[in-house]
Amino acid sequence: MSPKYYEAYDERYKKVHEAGIQWFCSERSPIVADTITKYNIGPYMKLLELGCGEGRDAQALLKSGYNLLATDISQEAINYCKNLMPDYAGHFKVLDCVNGCLPEKFDFIYAVAVVHMLVLDEDRNGFYEFIYDHIANDGVALICSMGNGKTERKSNIDTAFELQERECFGNKIMVAGTSCRMVNNETFIEELKENRFNIVEMGQTCIPNEFPEMMYVVVKKAN
Repeated sequence: MSPKYYEAYDERYKKVHEAGIQWFCSERSPIVADTITKYNIGPYMKLLELGCGEGRDAQALLKSGYNLLATDISQEAINYCKNLMPDYAGHFKVLDCVNGCLPEKFDFIYAVAVVHMLVLDEDRNGFYEFIYDHIANDGVALICSMGNGKTERKSNIDTAFELQERECFGNKIMVAGTSCRMVNNETFIEELKENRFNIVEMGQTCIPNEFPEMMYVVVKKAN
């Protein structure tokens, strides 16, 4: 069975790790820490990260004692995290958050730079459905997507695995192109409402050295 276009990041991680470098920076995402503080997410609660990548946000939370399960569709990324944080290896798991499932619900789910990797409507709806099905009735979810809230564009999913030259921390390397779909605020809001979420807050943020423009929403299940 052919891999899904959104699995191309696994190939990208393999390439950069084979070169002895890391794709993303290690500085945690400020919006994650801010949301945890603002909504009183305590270490005793159950947290789920979708798209943990190389462990940028998971590392800080796990070392602070949070009950976090960090997931990614990339086996390479999960292996990297387990090697980086062997004491917390049991907190990392391979998961397809479009078509997969887990046997539990969580008080806080966050996904930074995941939904914009999903181009097809059916995959984006699958992502939202996963969050809806796995969040506690009174839980909170943070979803961040690359974009300025105005521009809409999408990549060709047929070229997701094609090699492209990219720069990573001063190194030029040939990696999988992957996929991207940016939506504007109106589309983002419509998607969330159609998938039975109430928007608690919405705005713009950034991830230092990675994403200068990011849309974010904090959502809860609609009654």
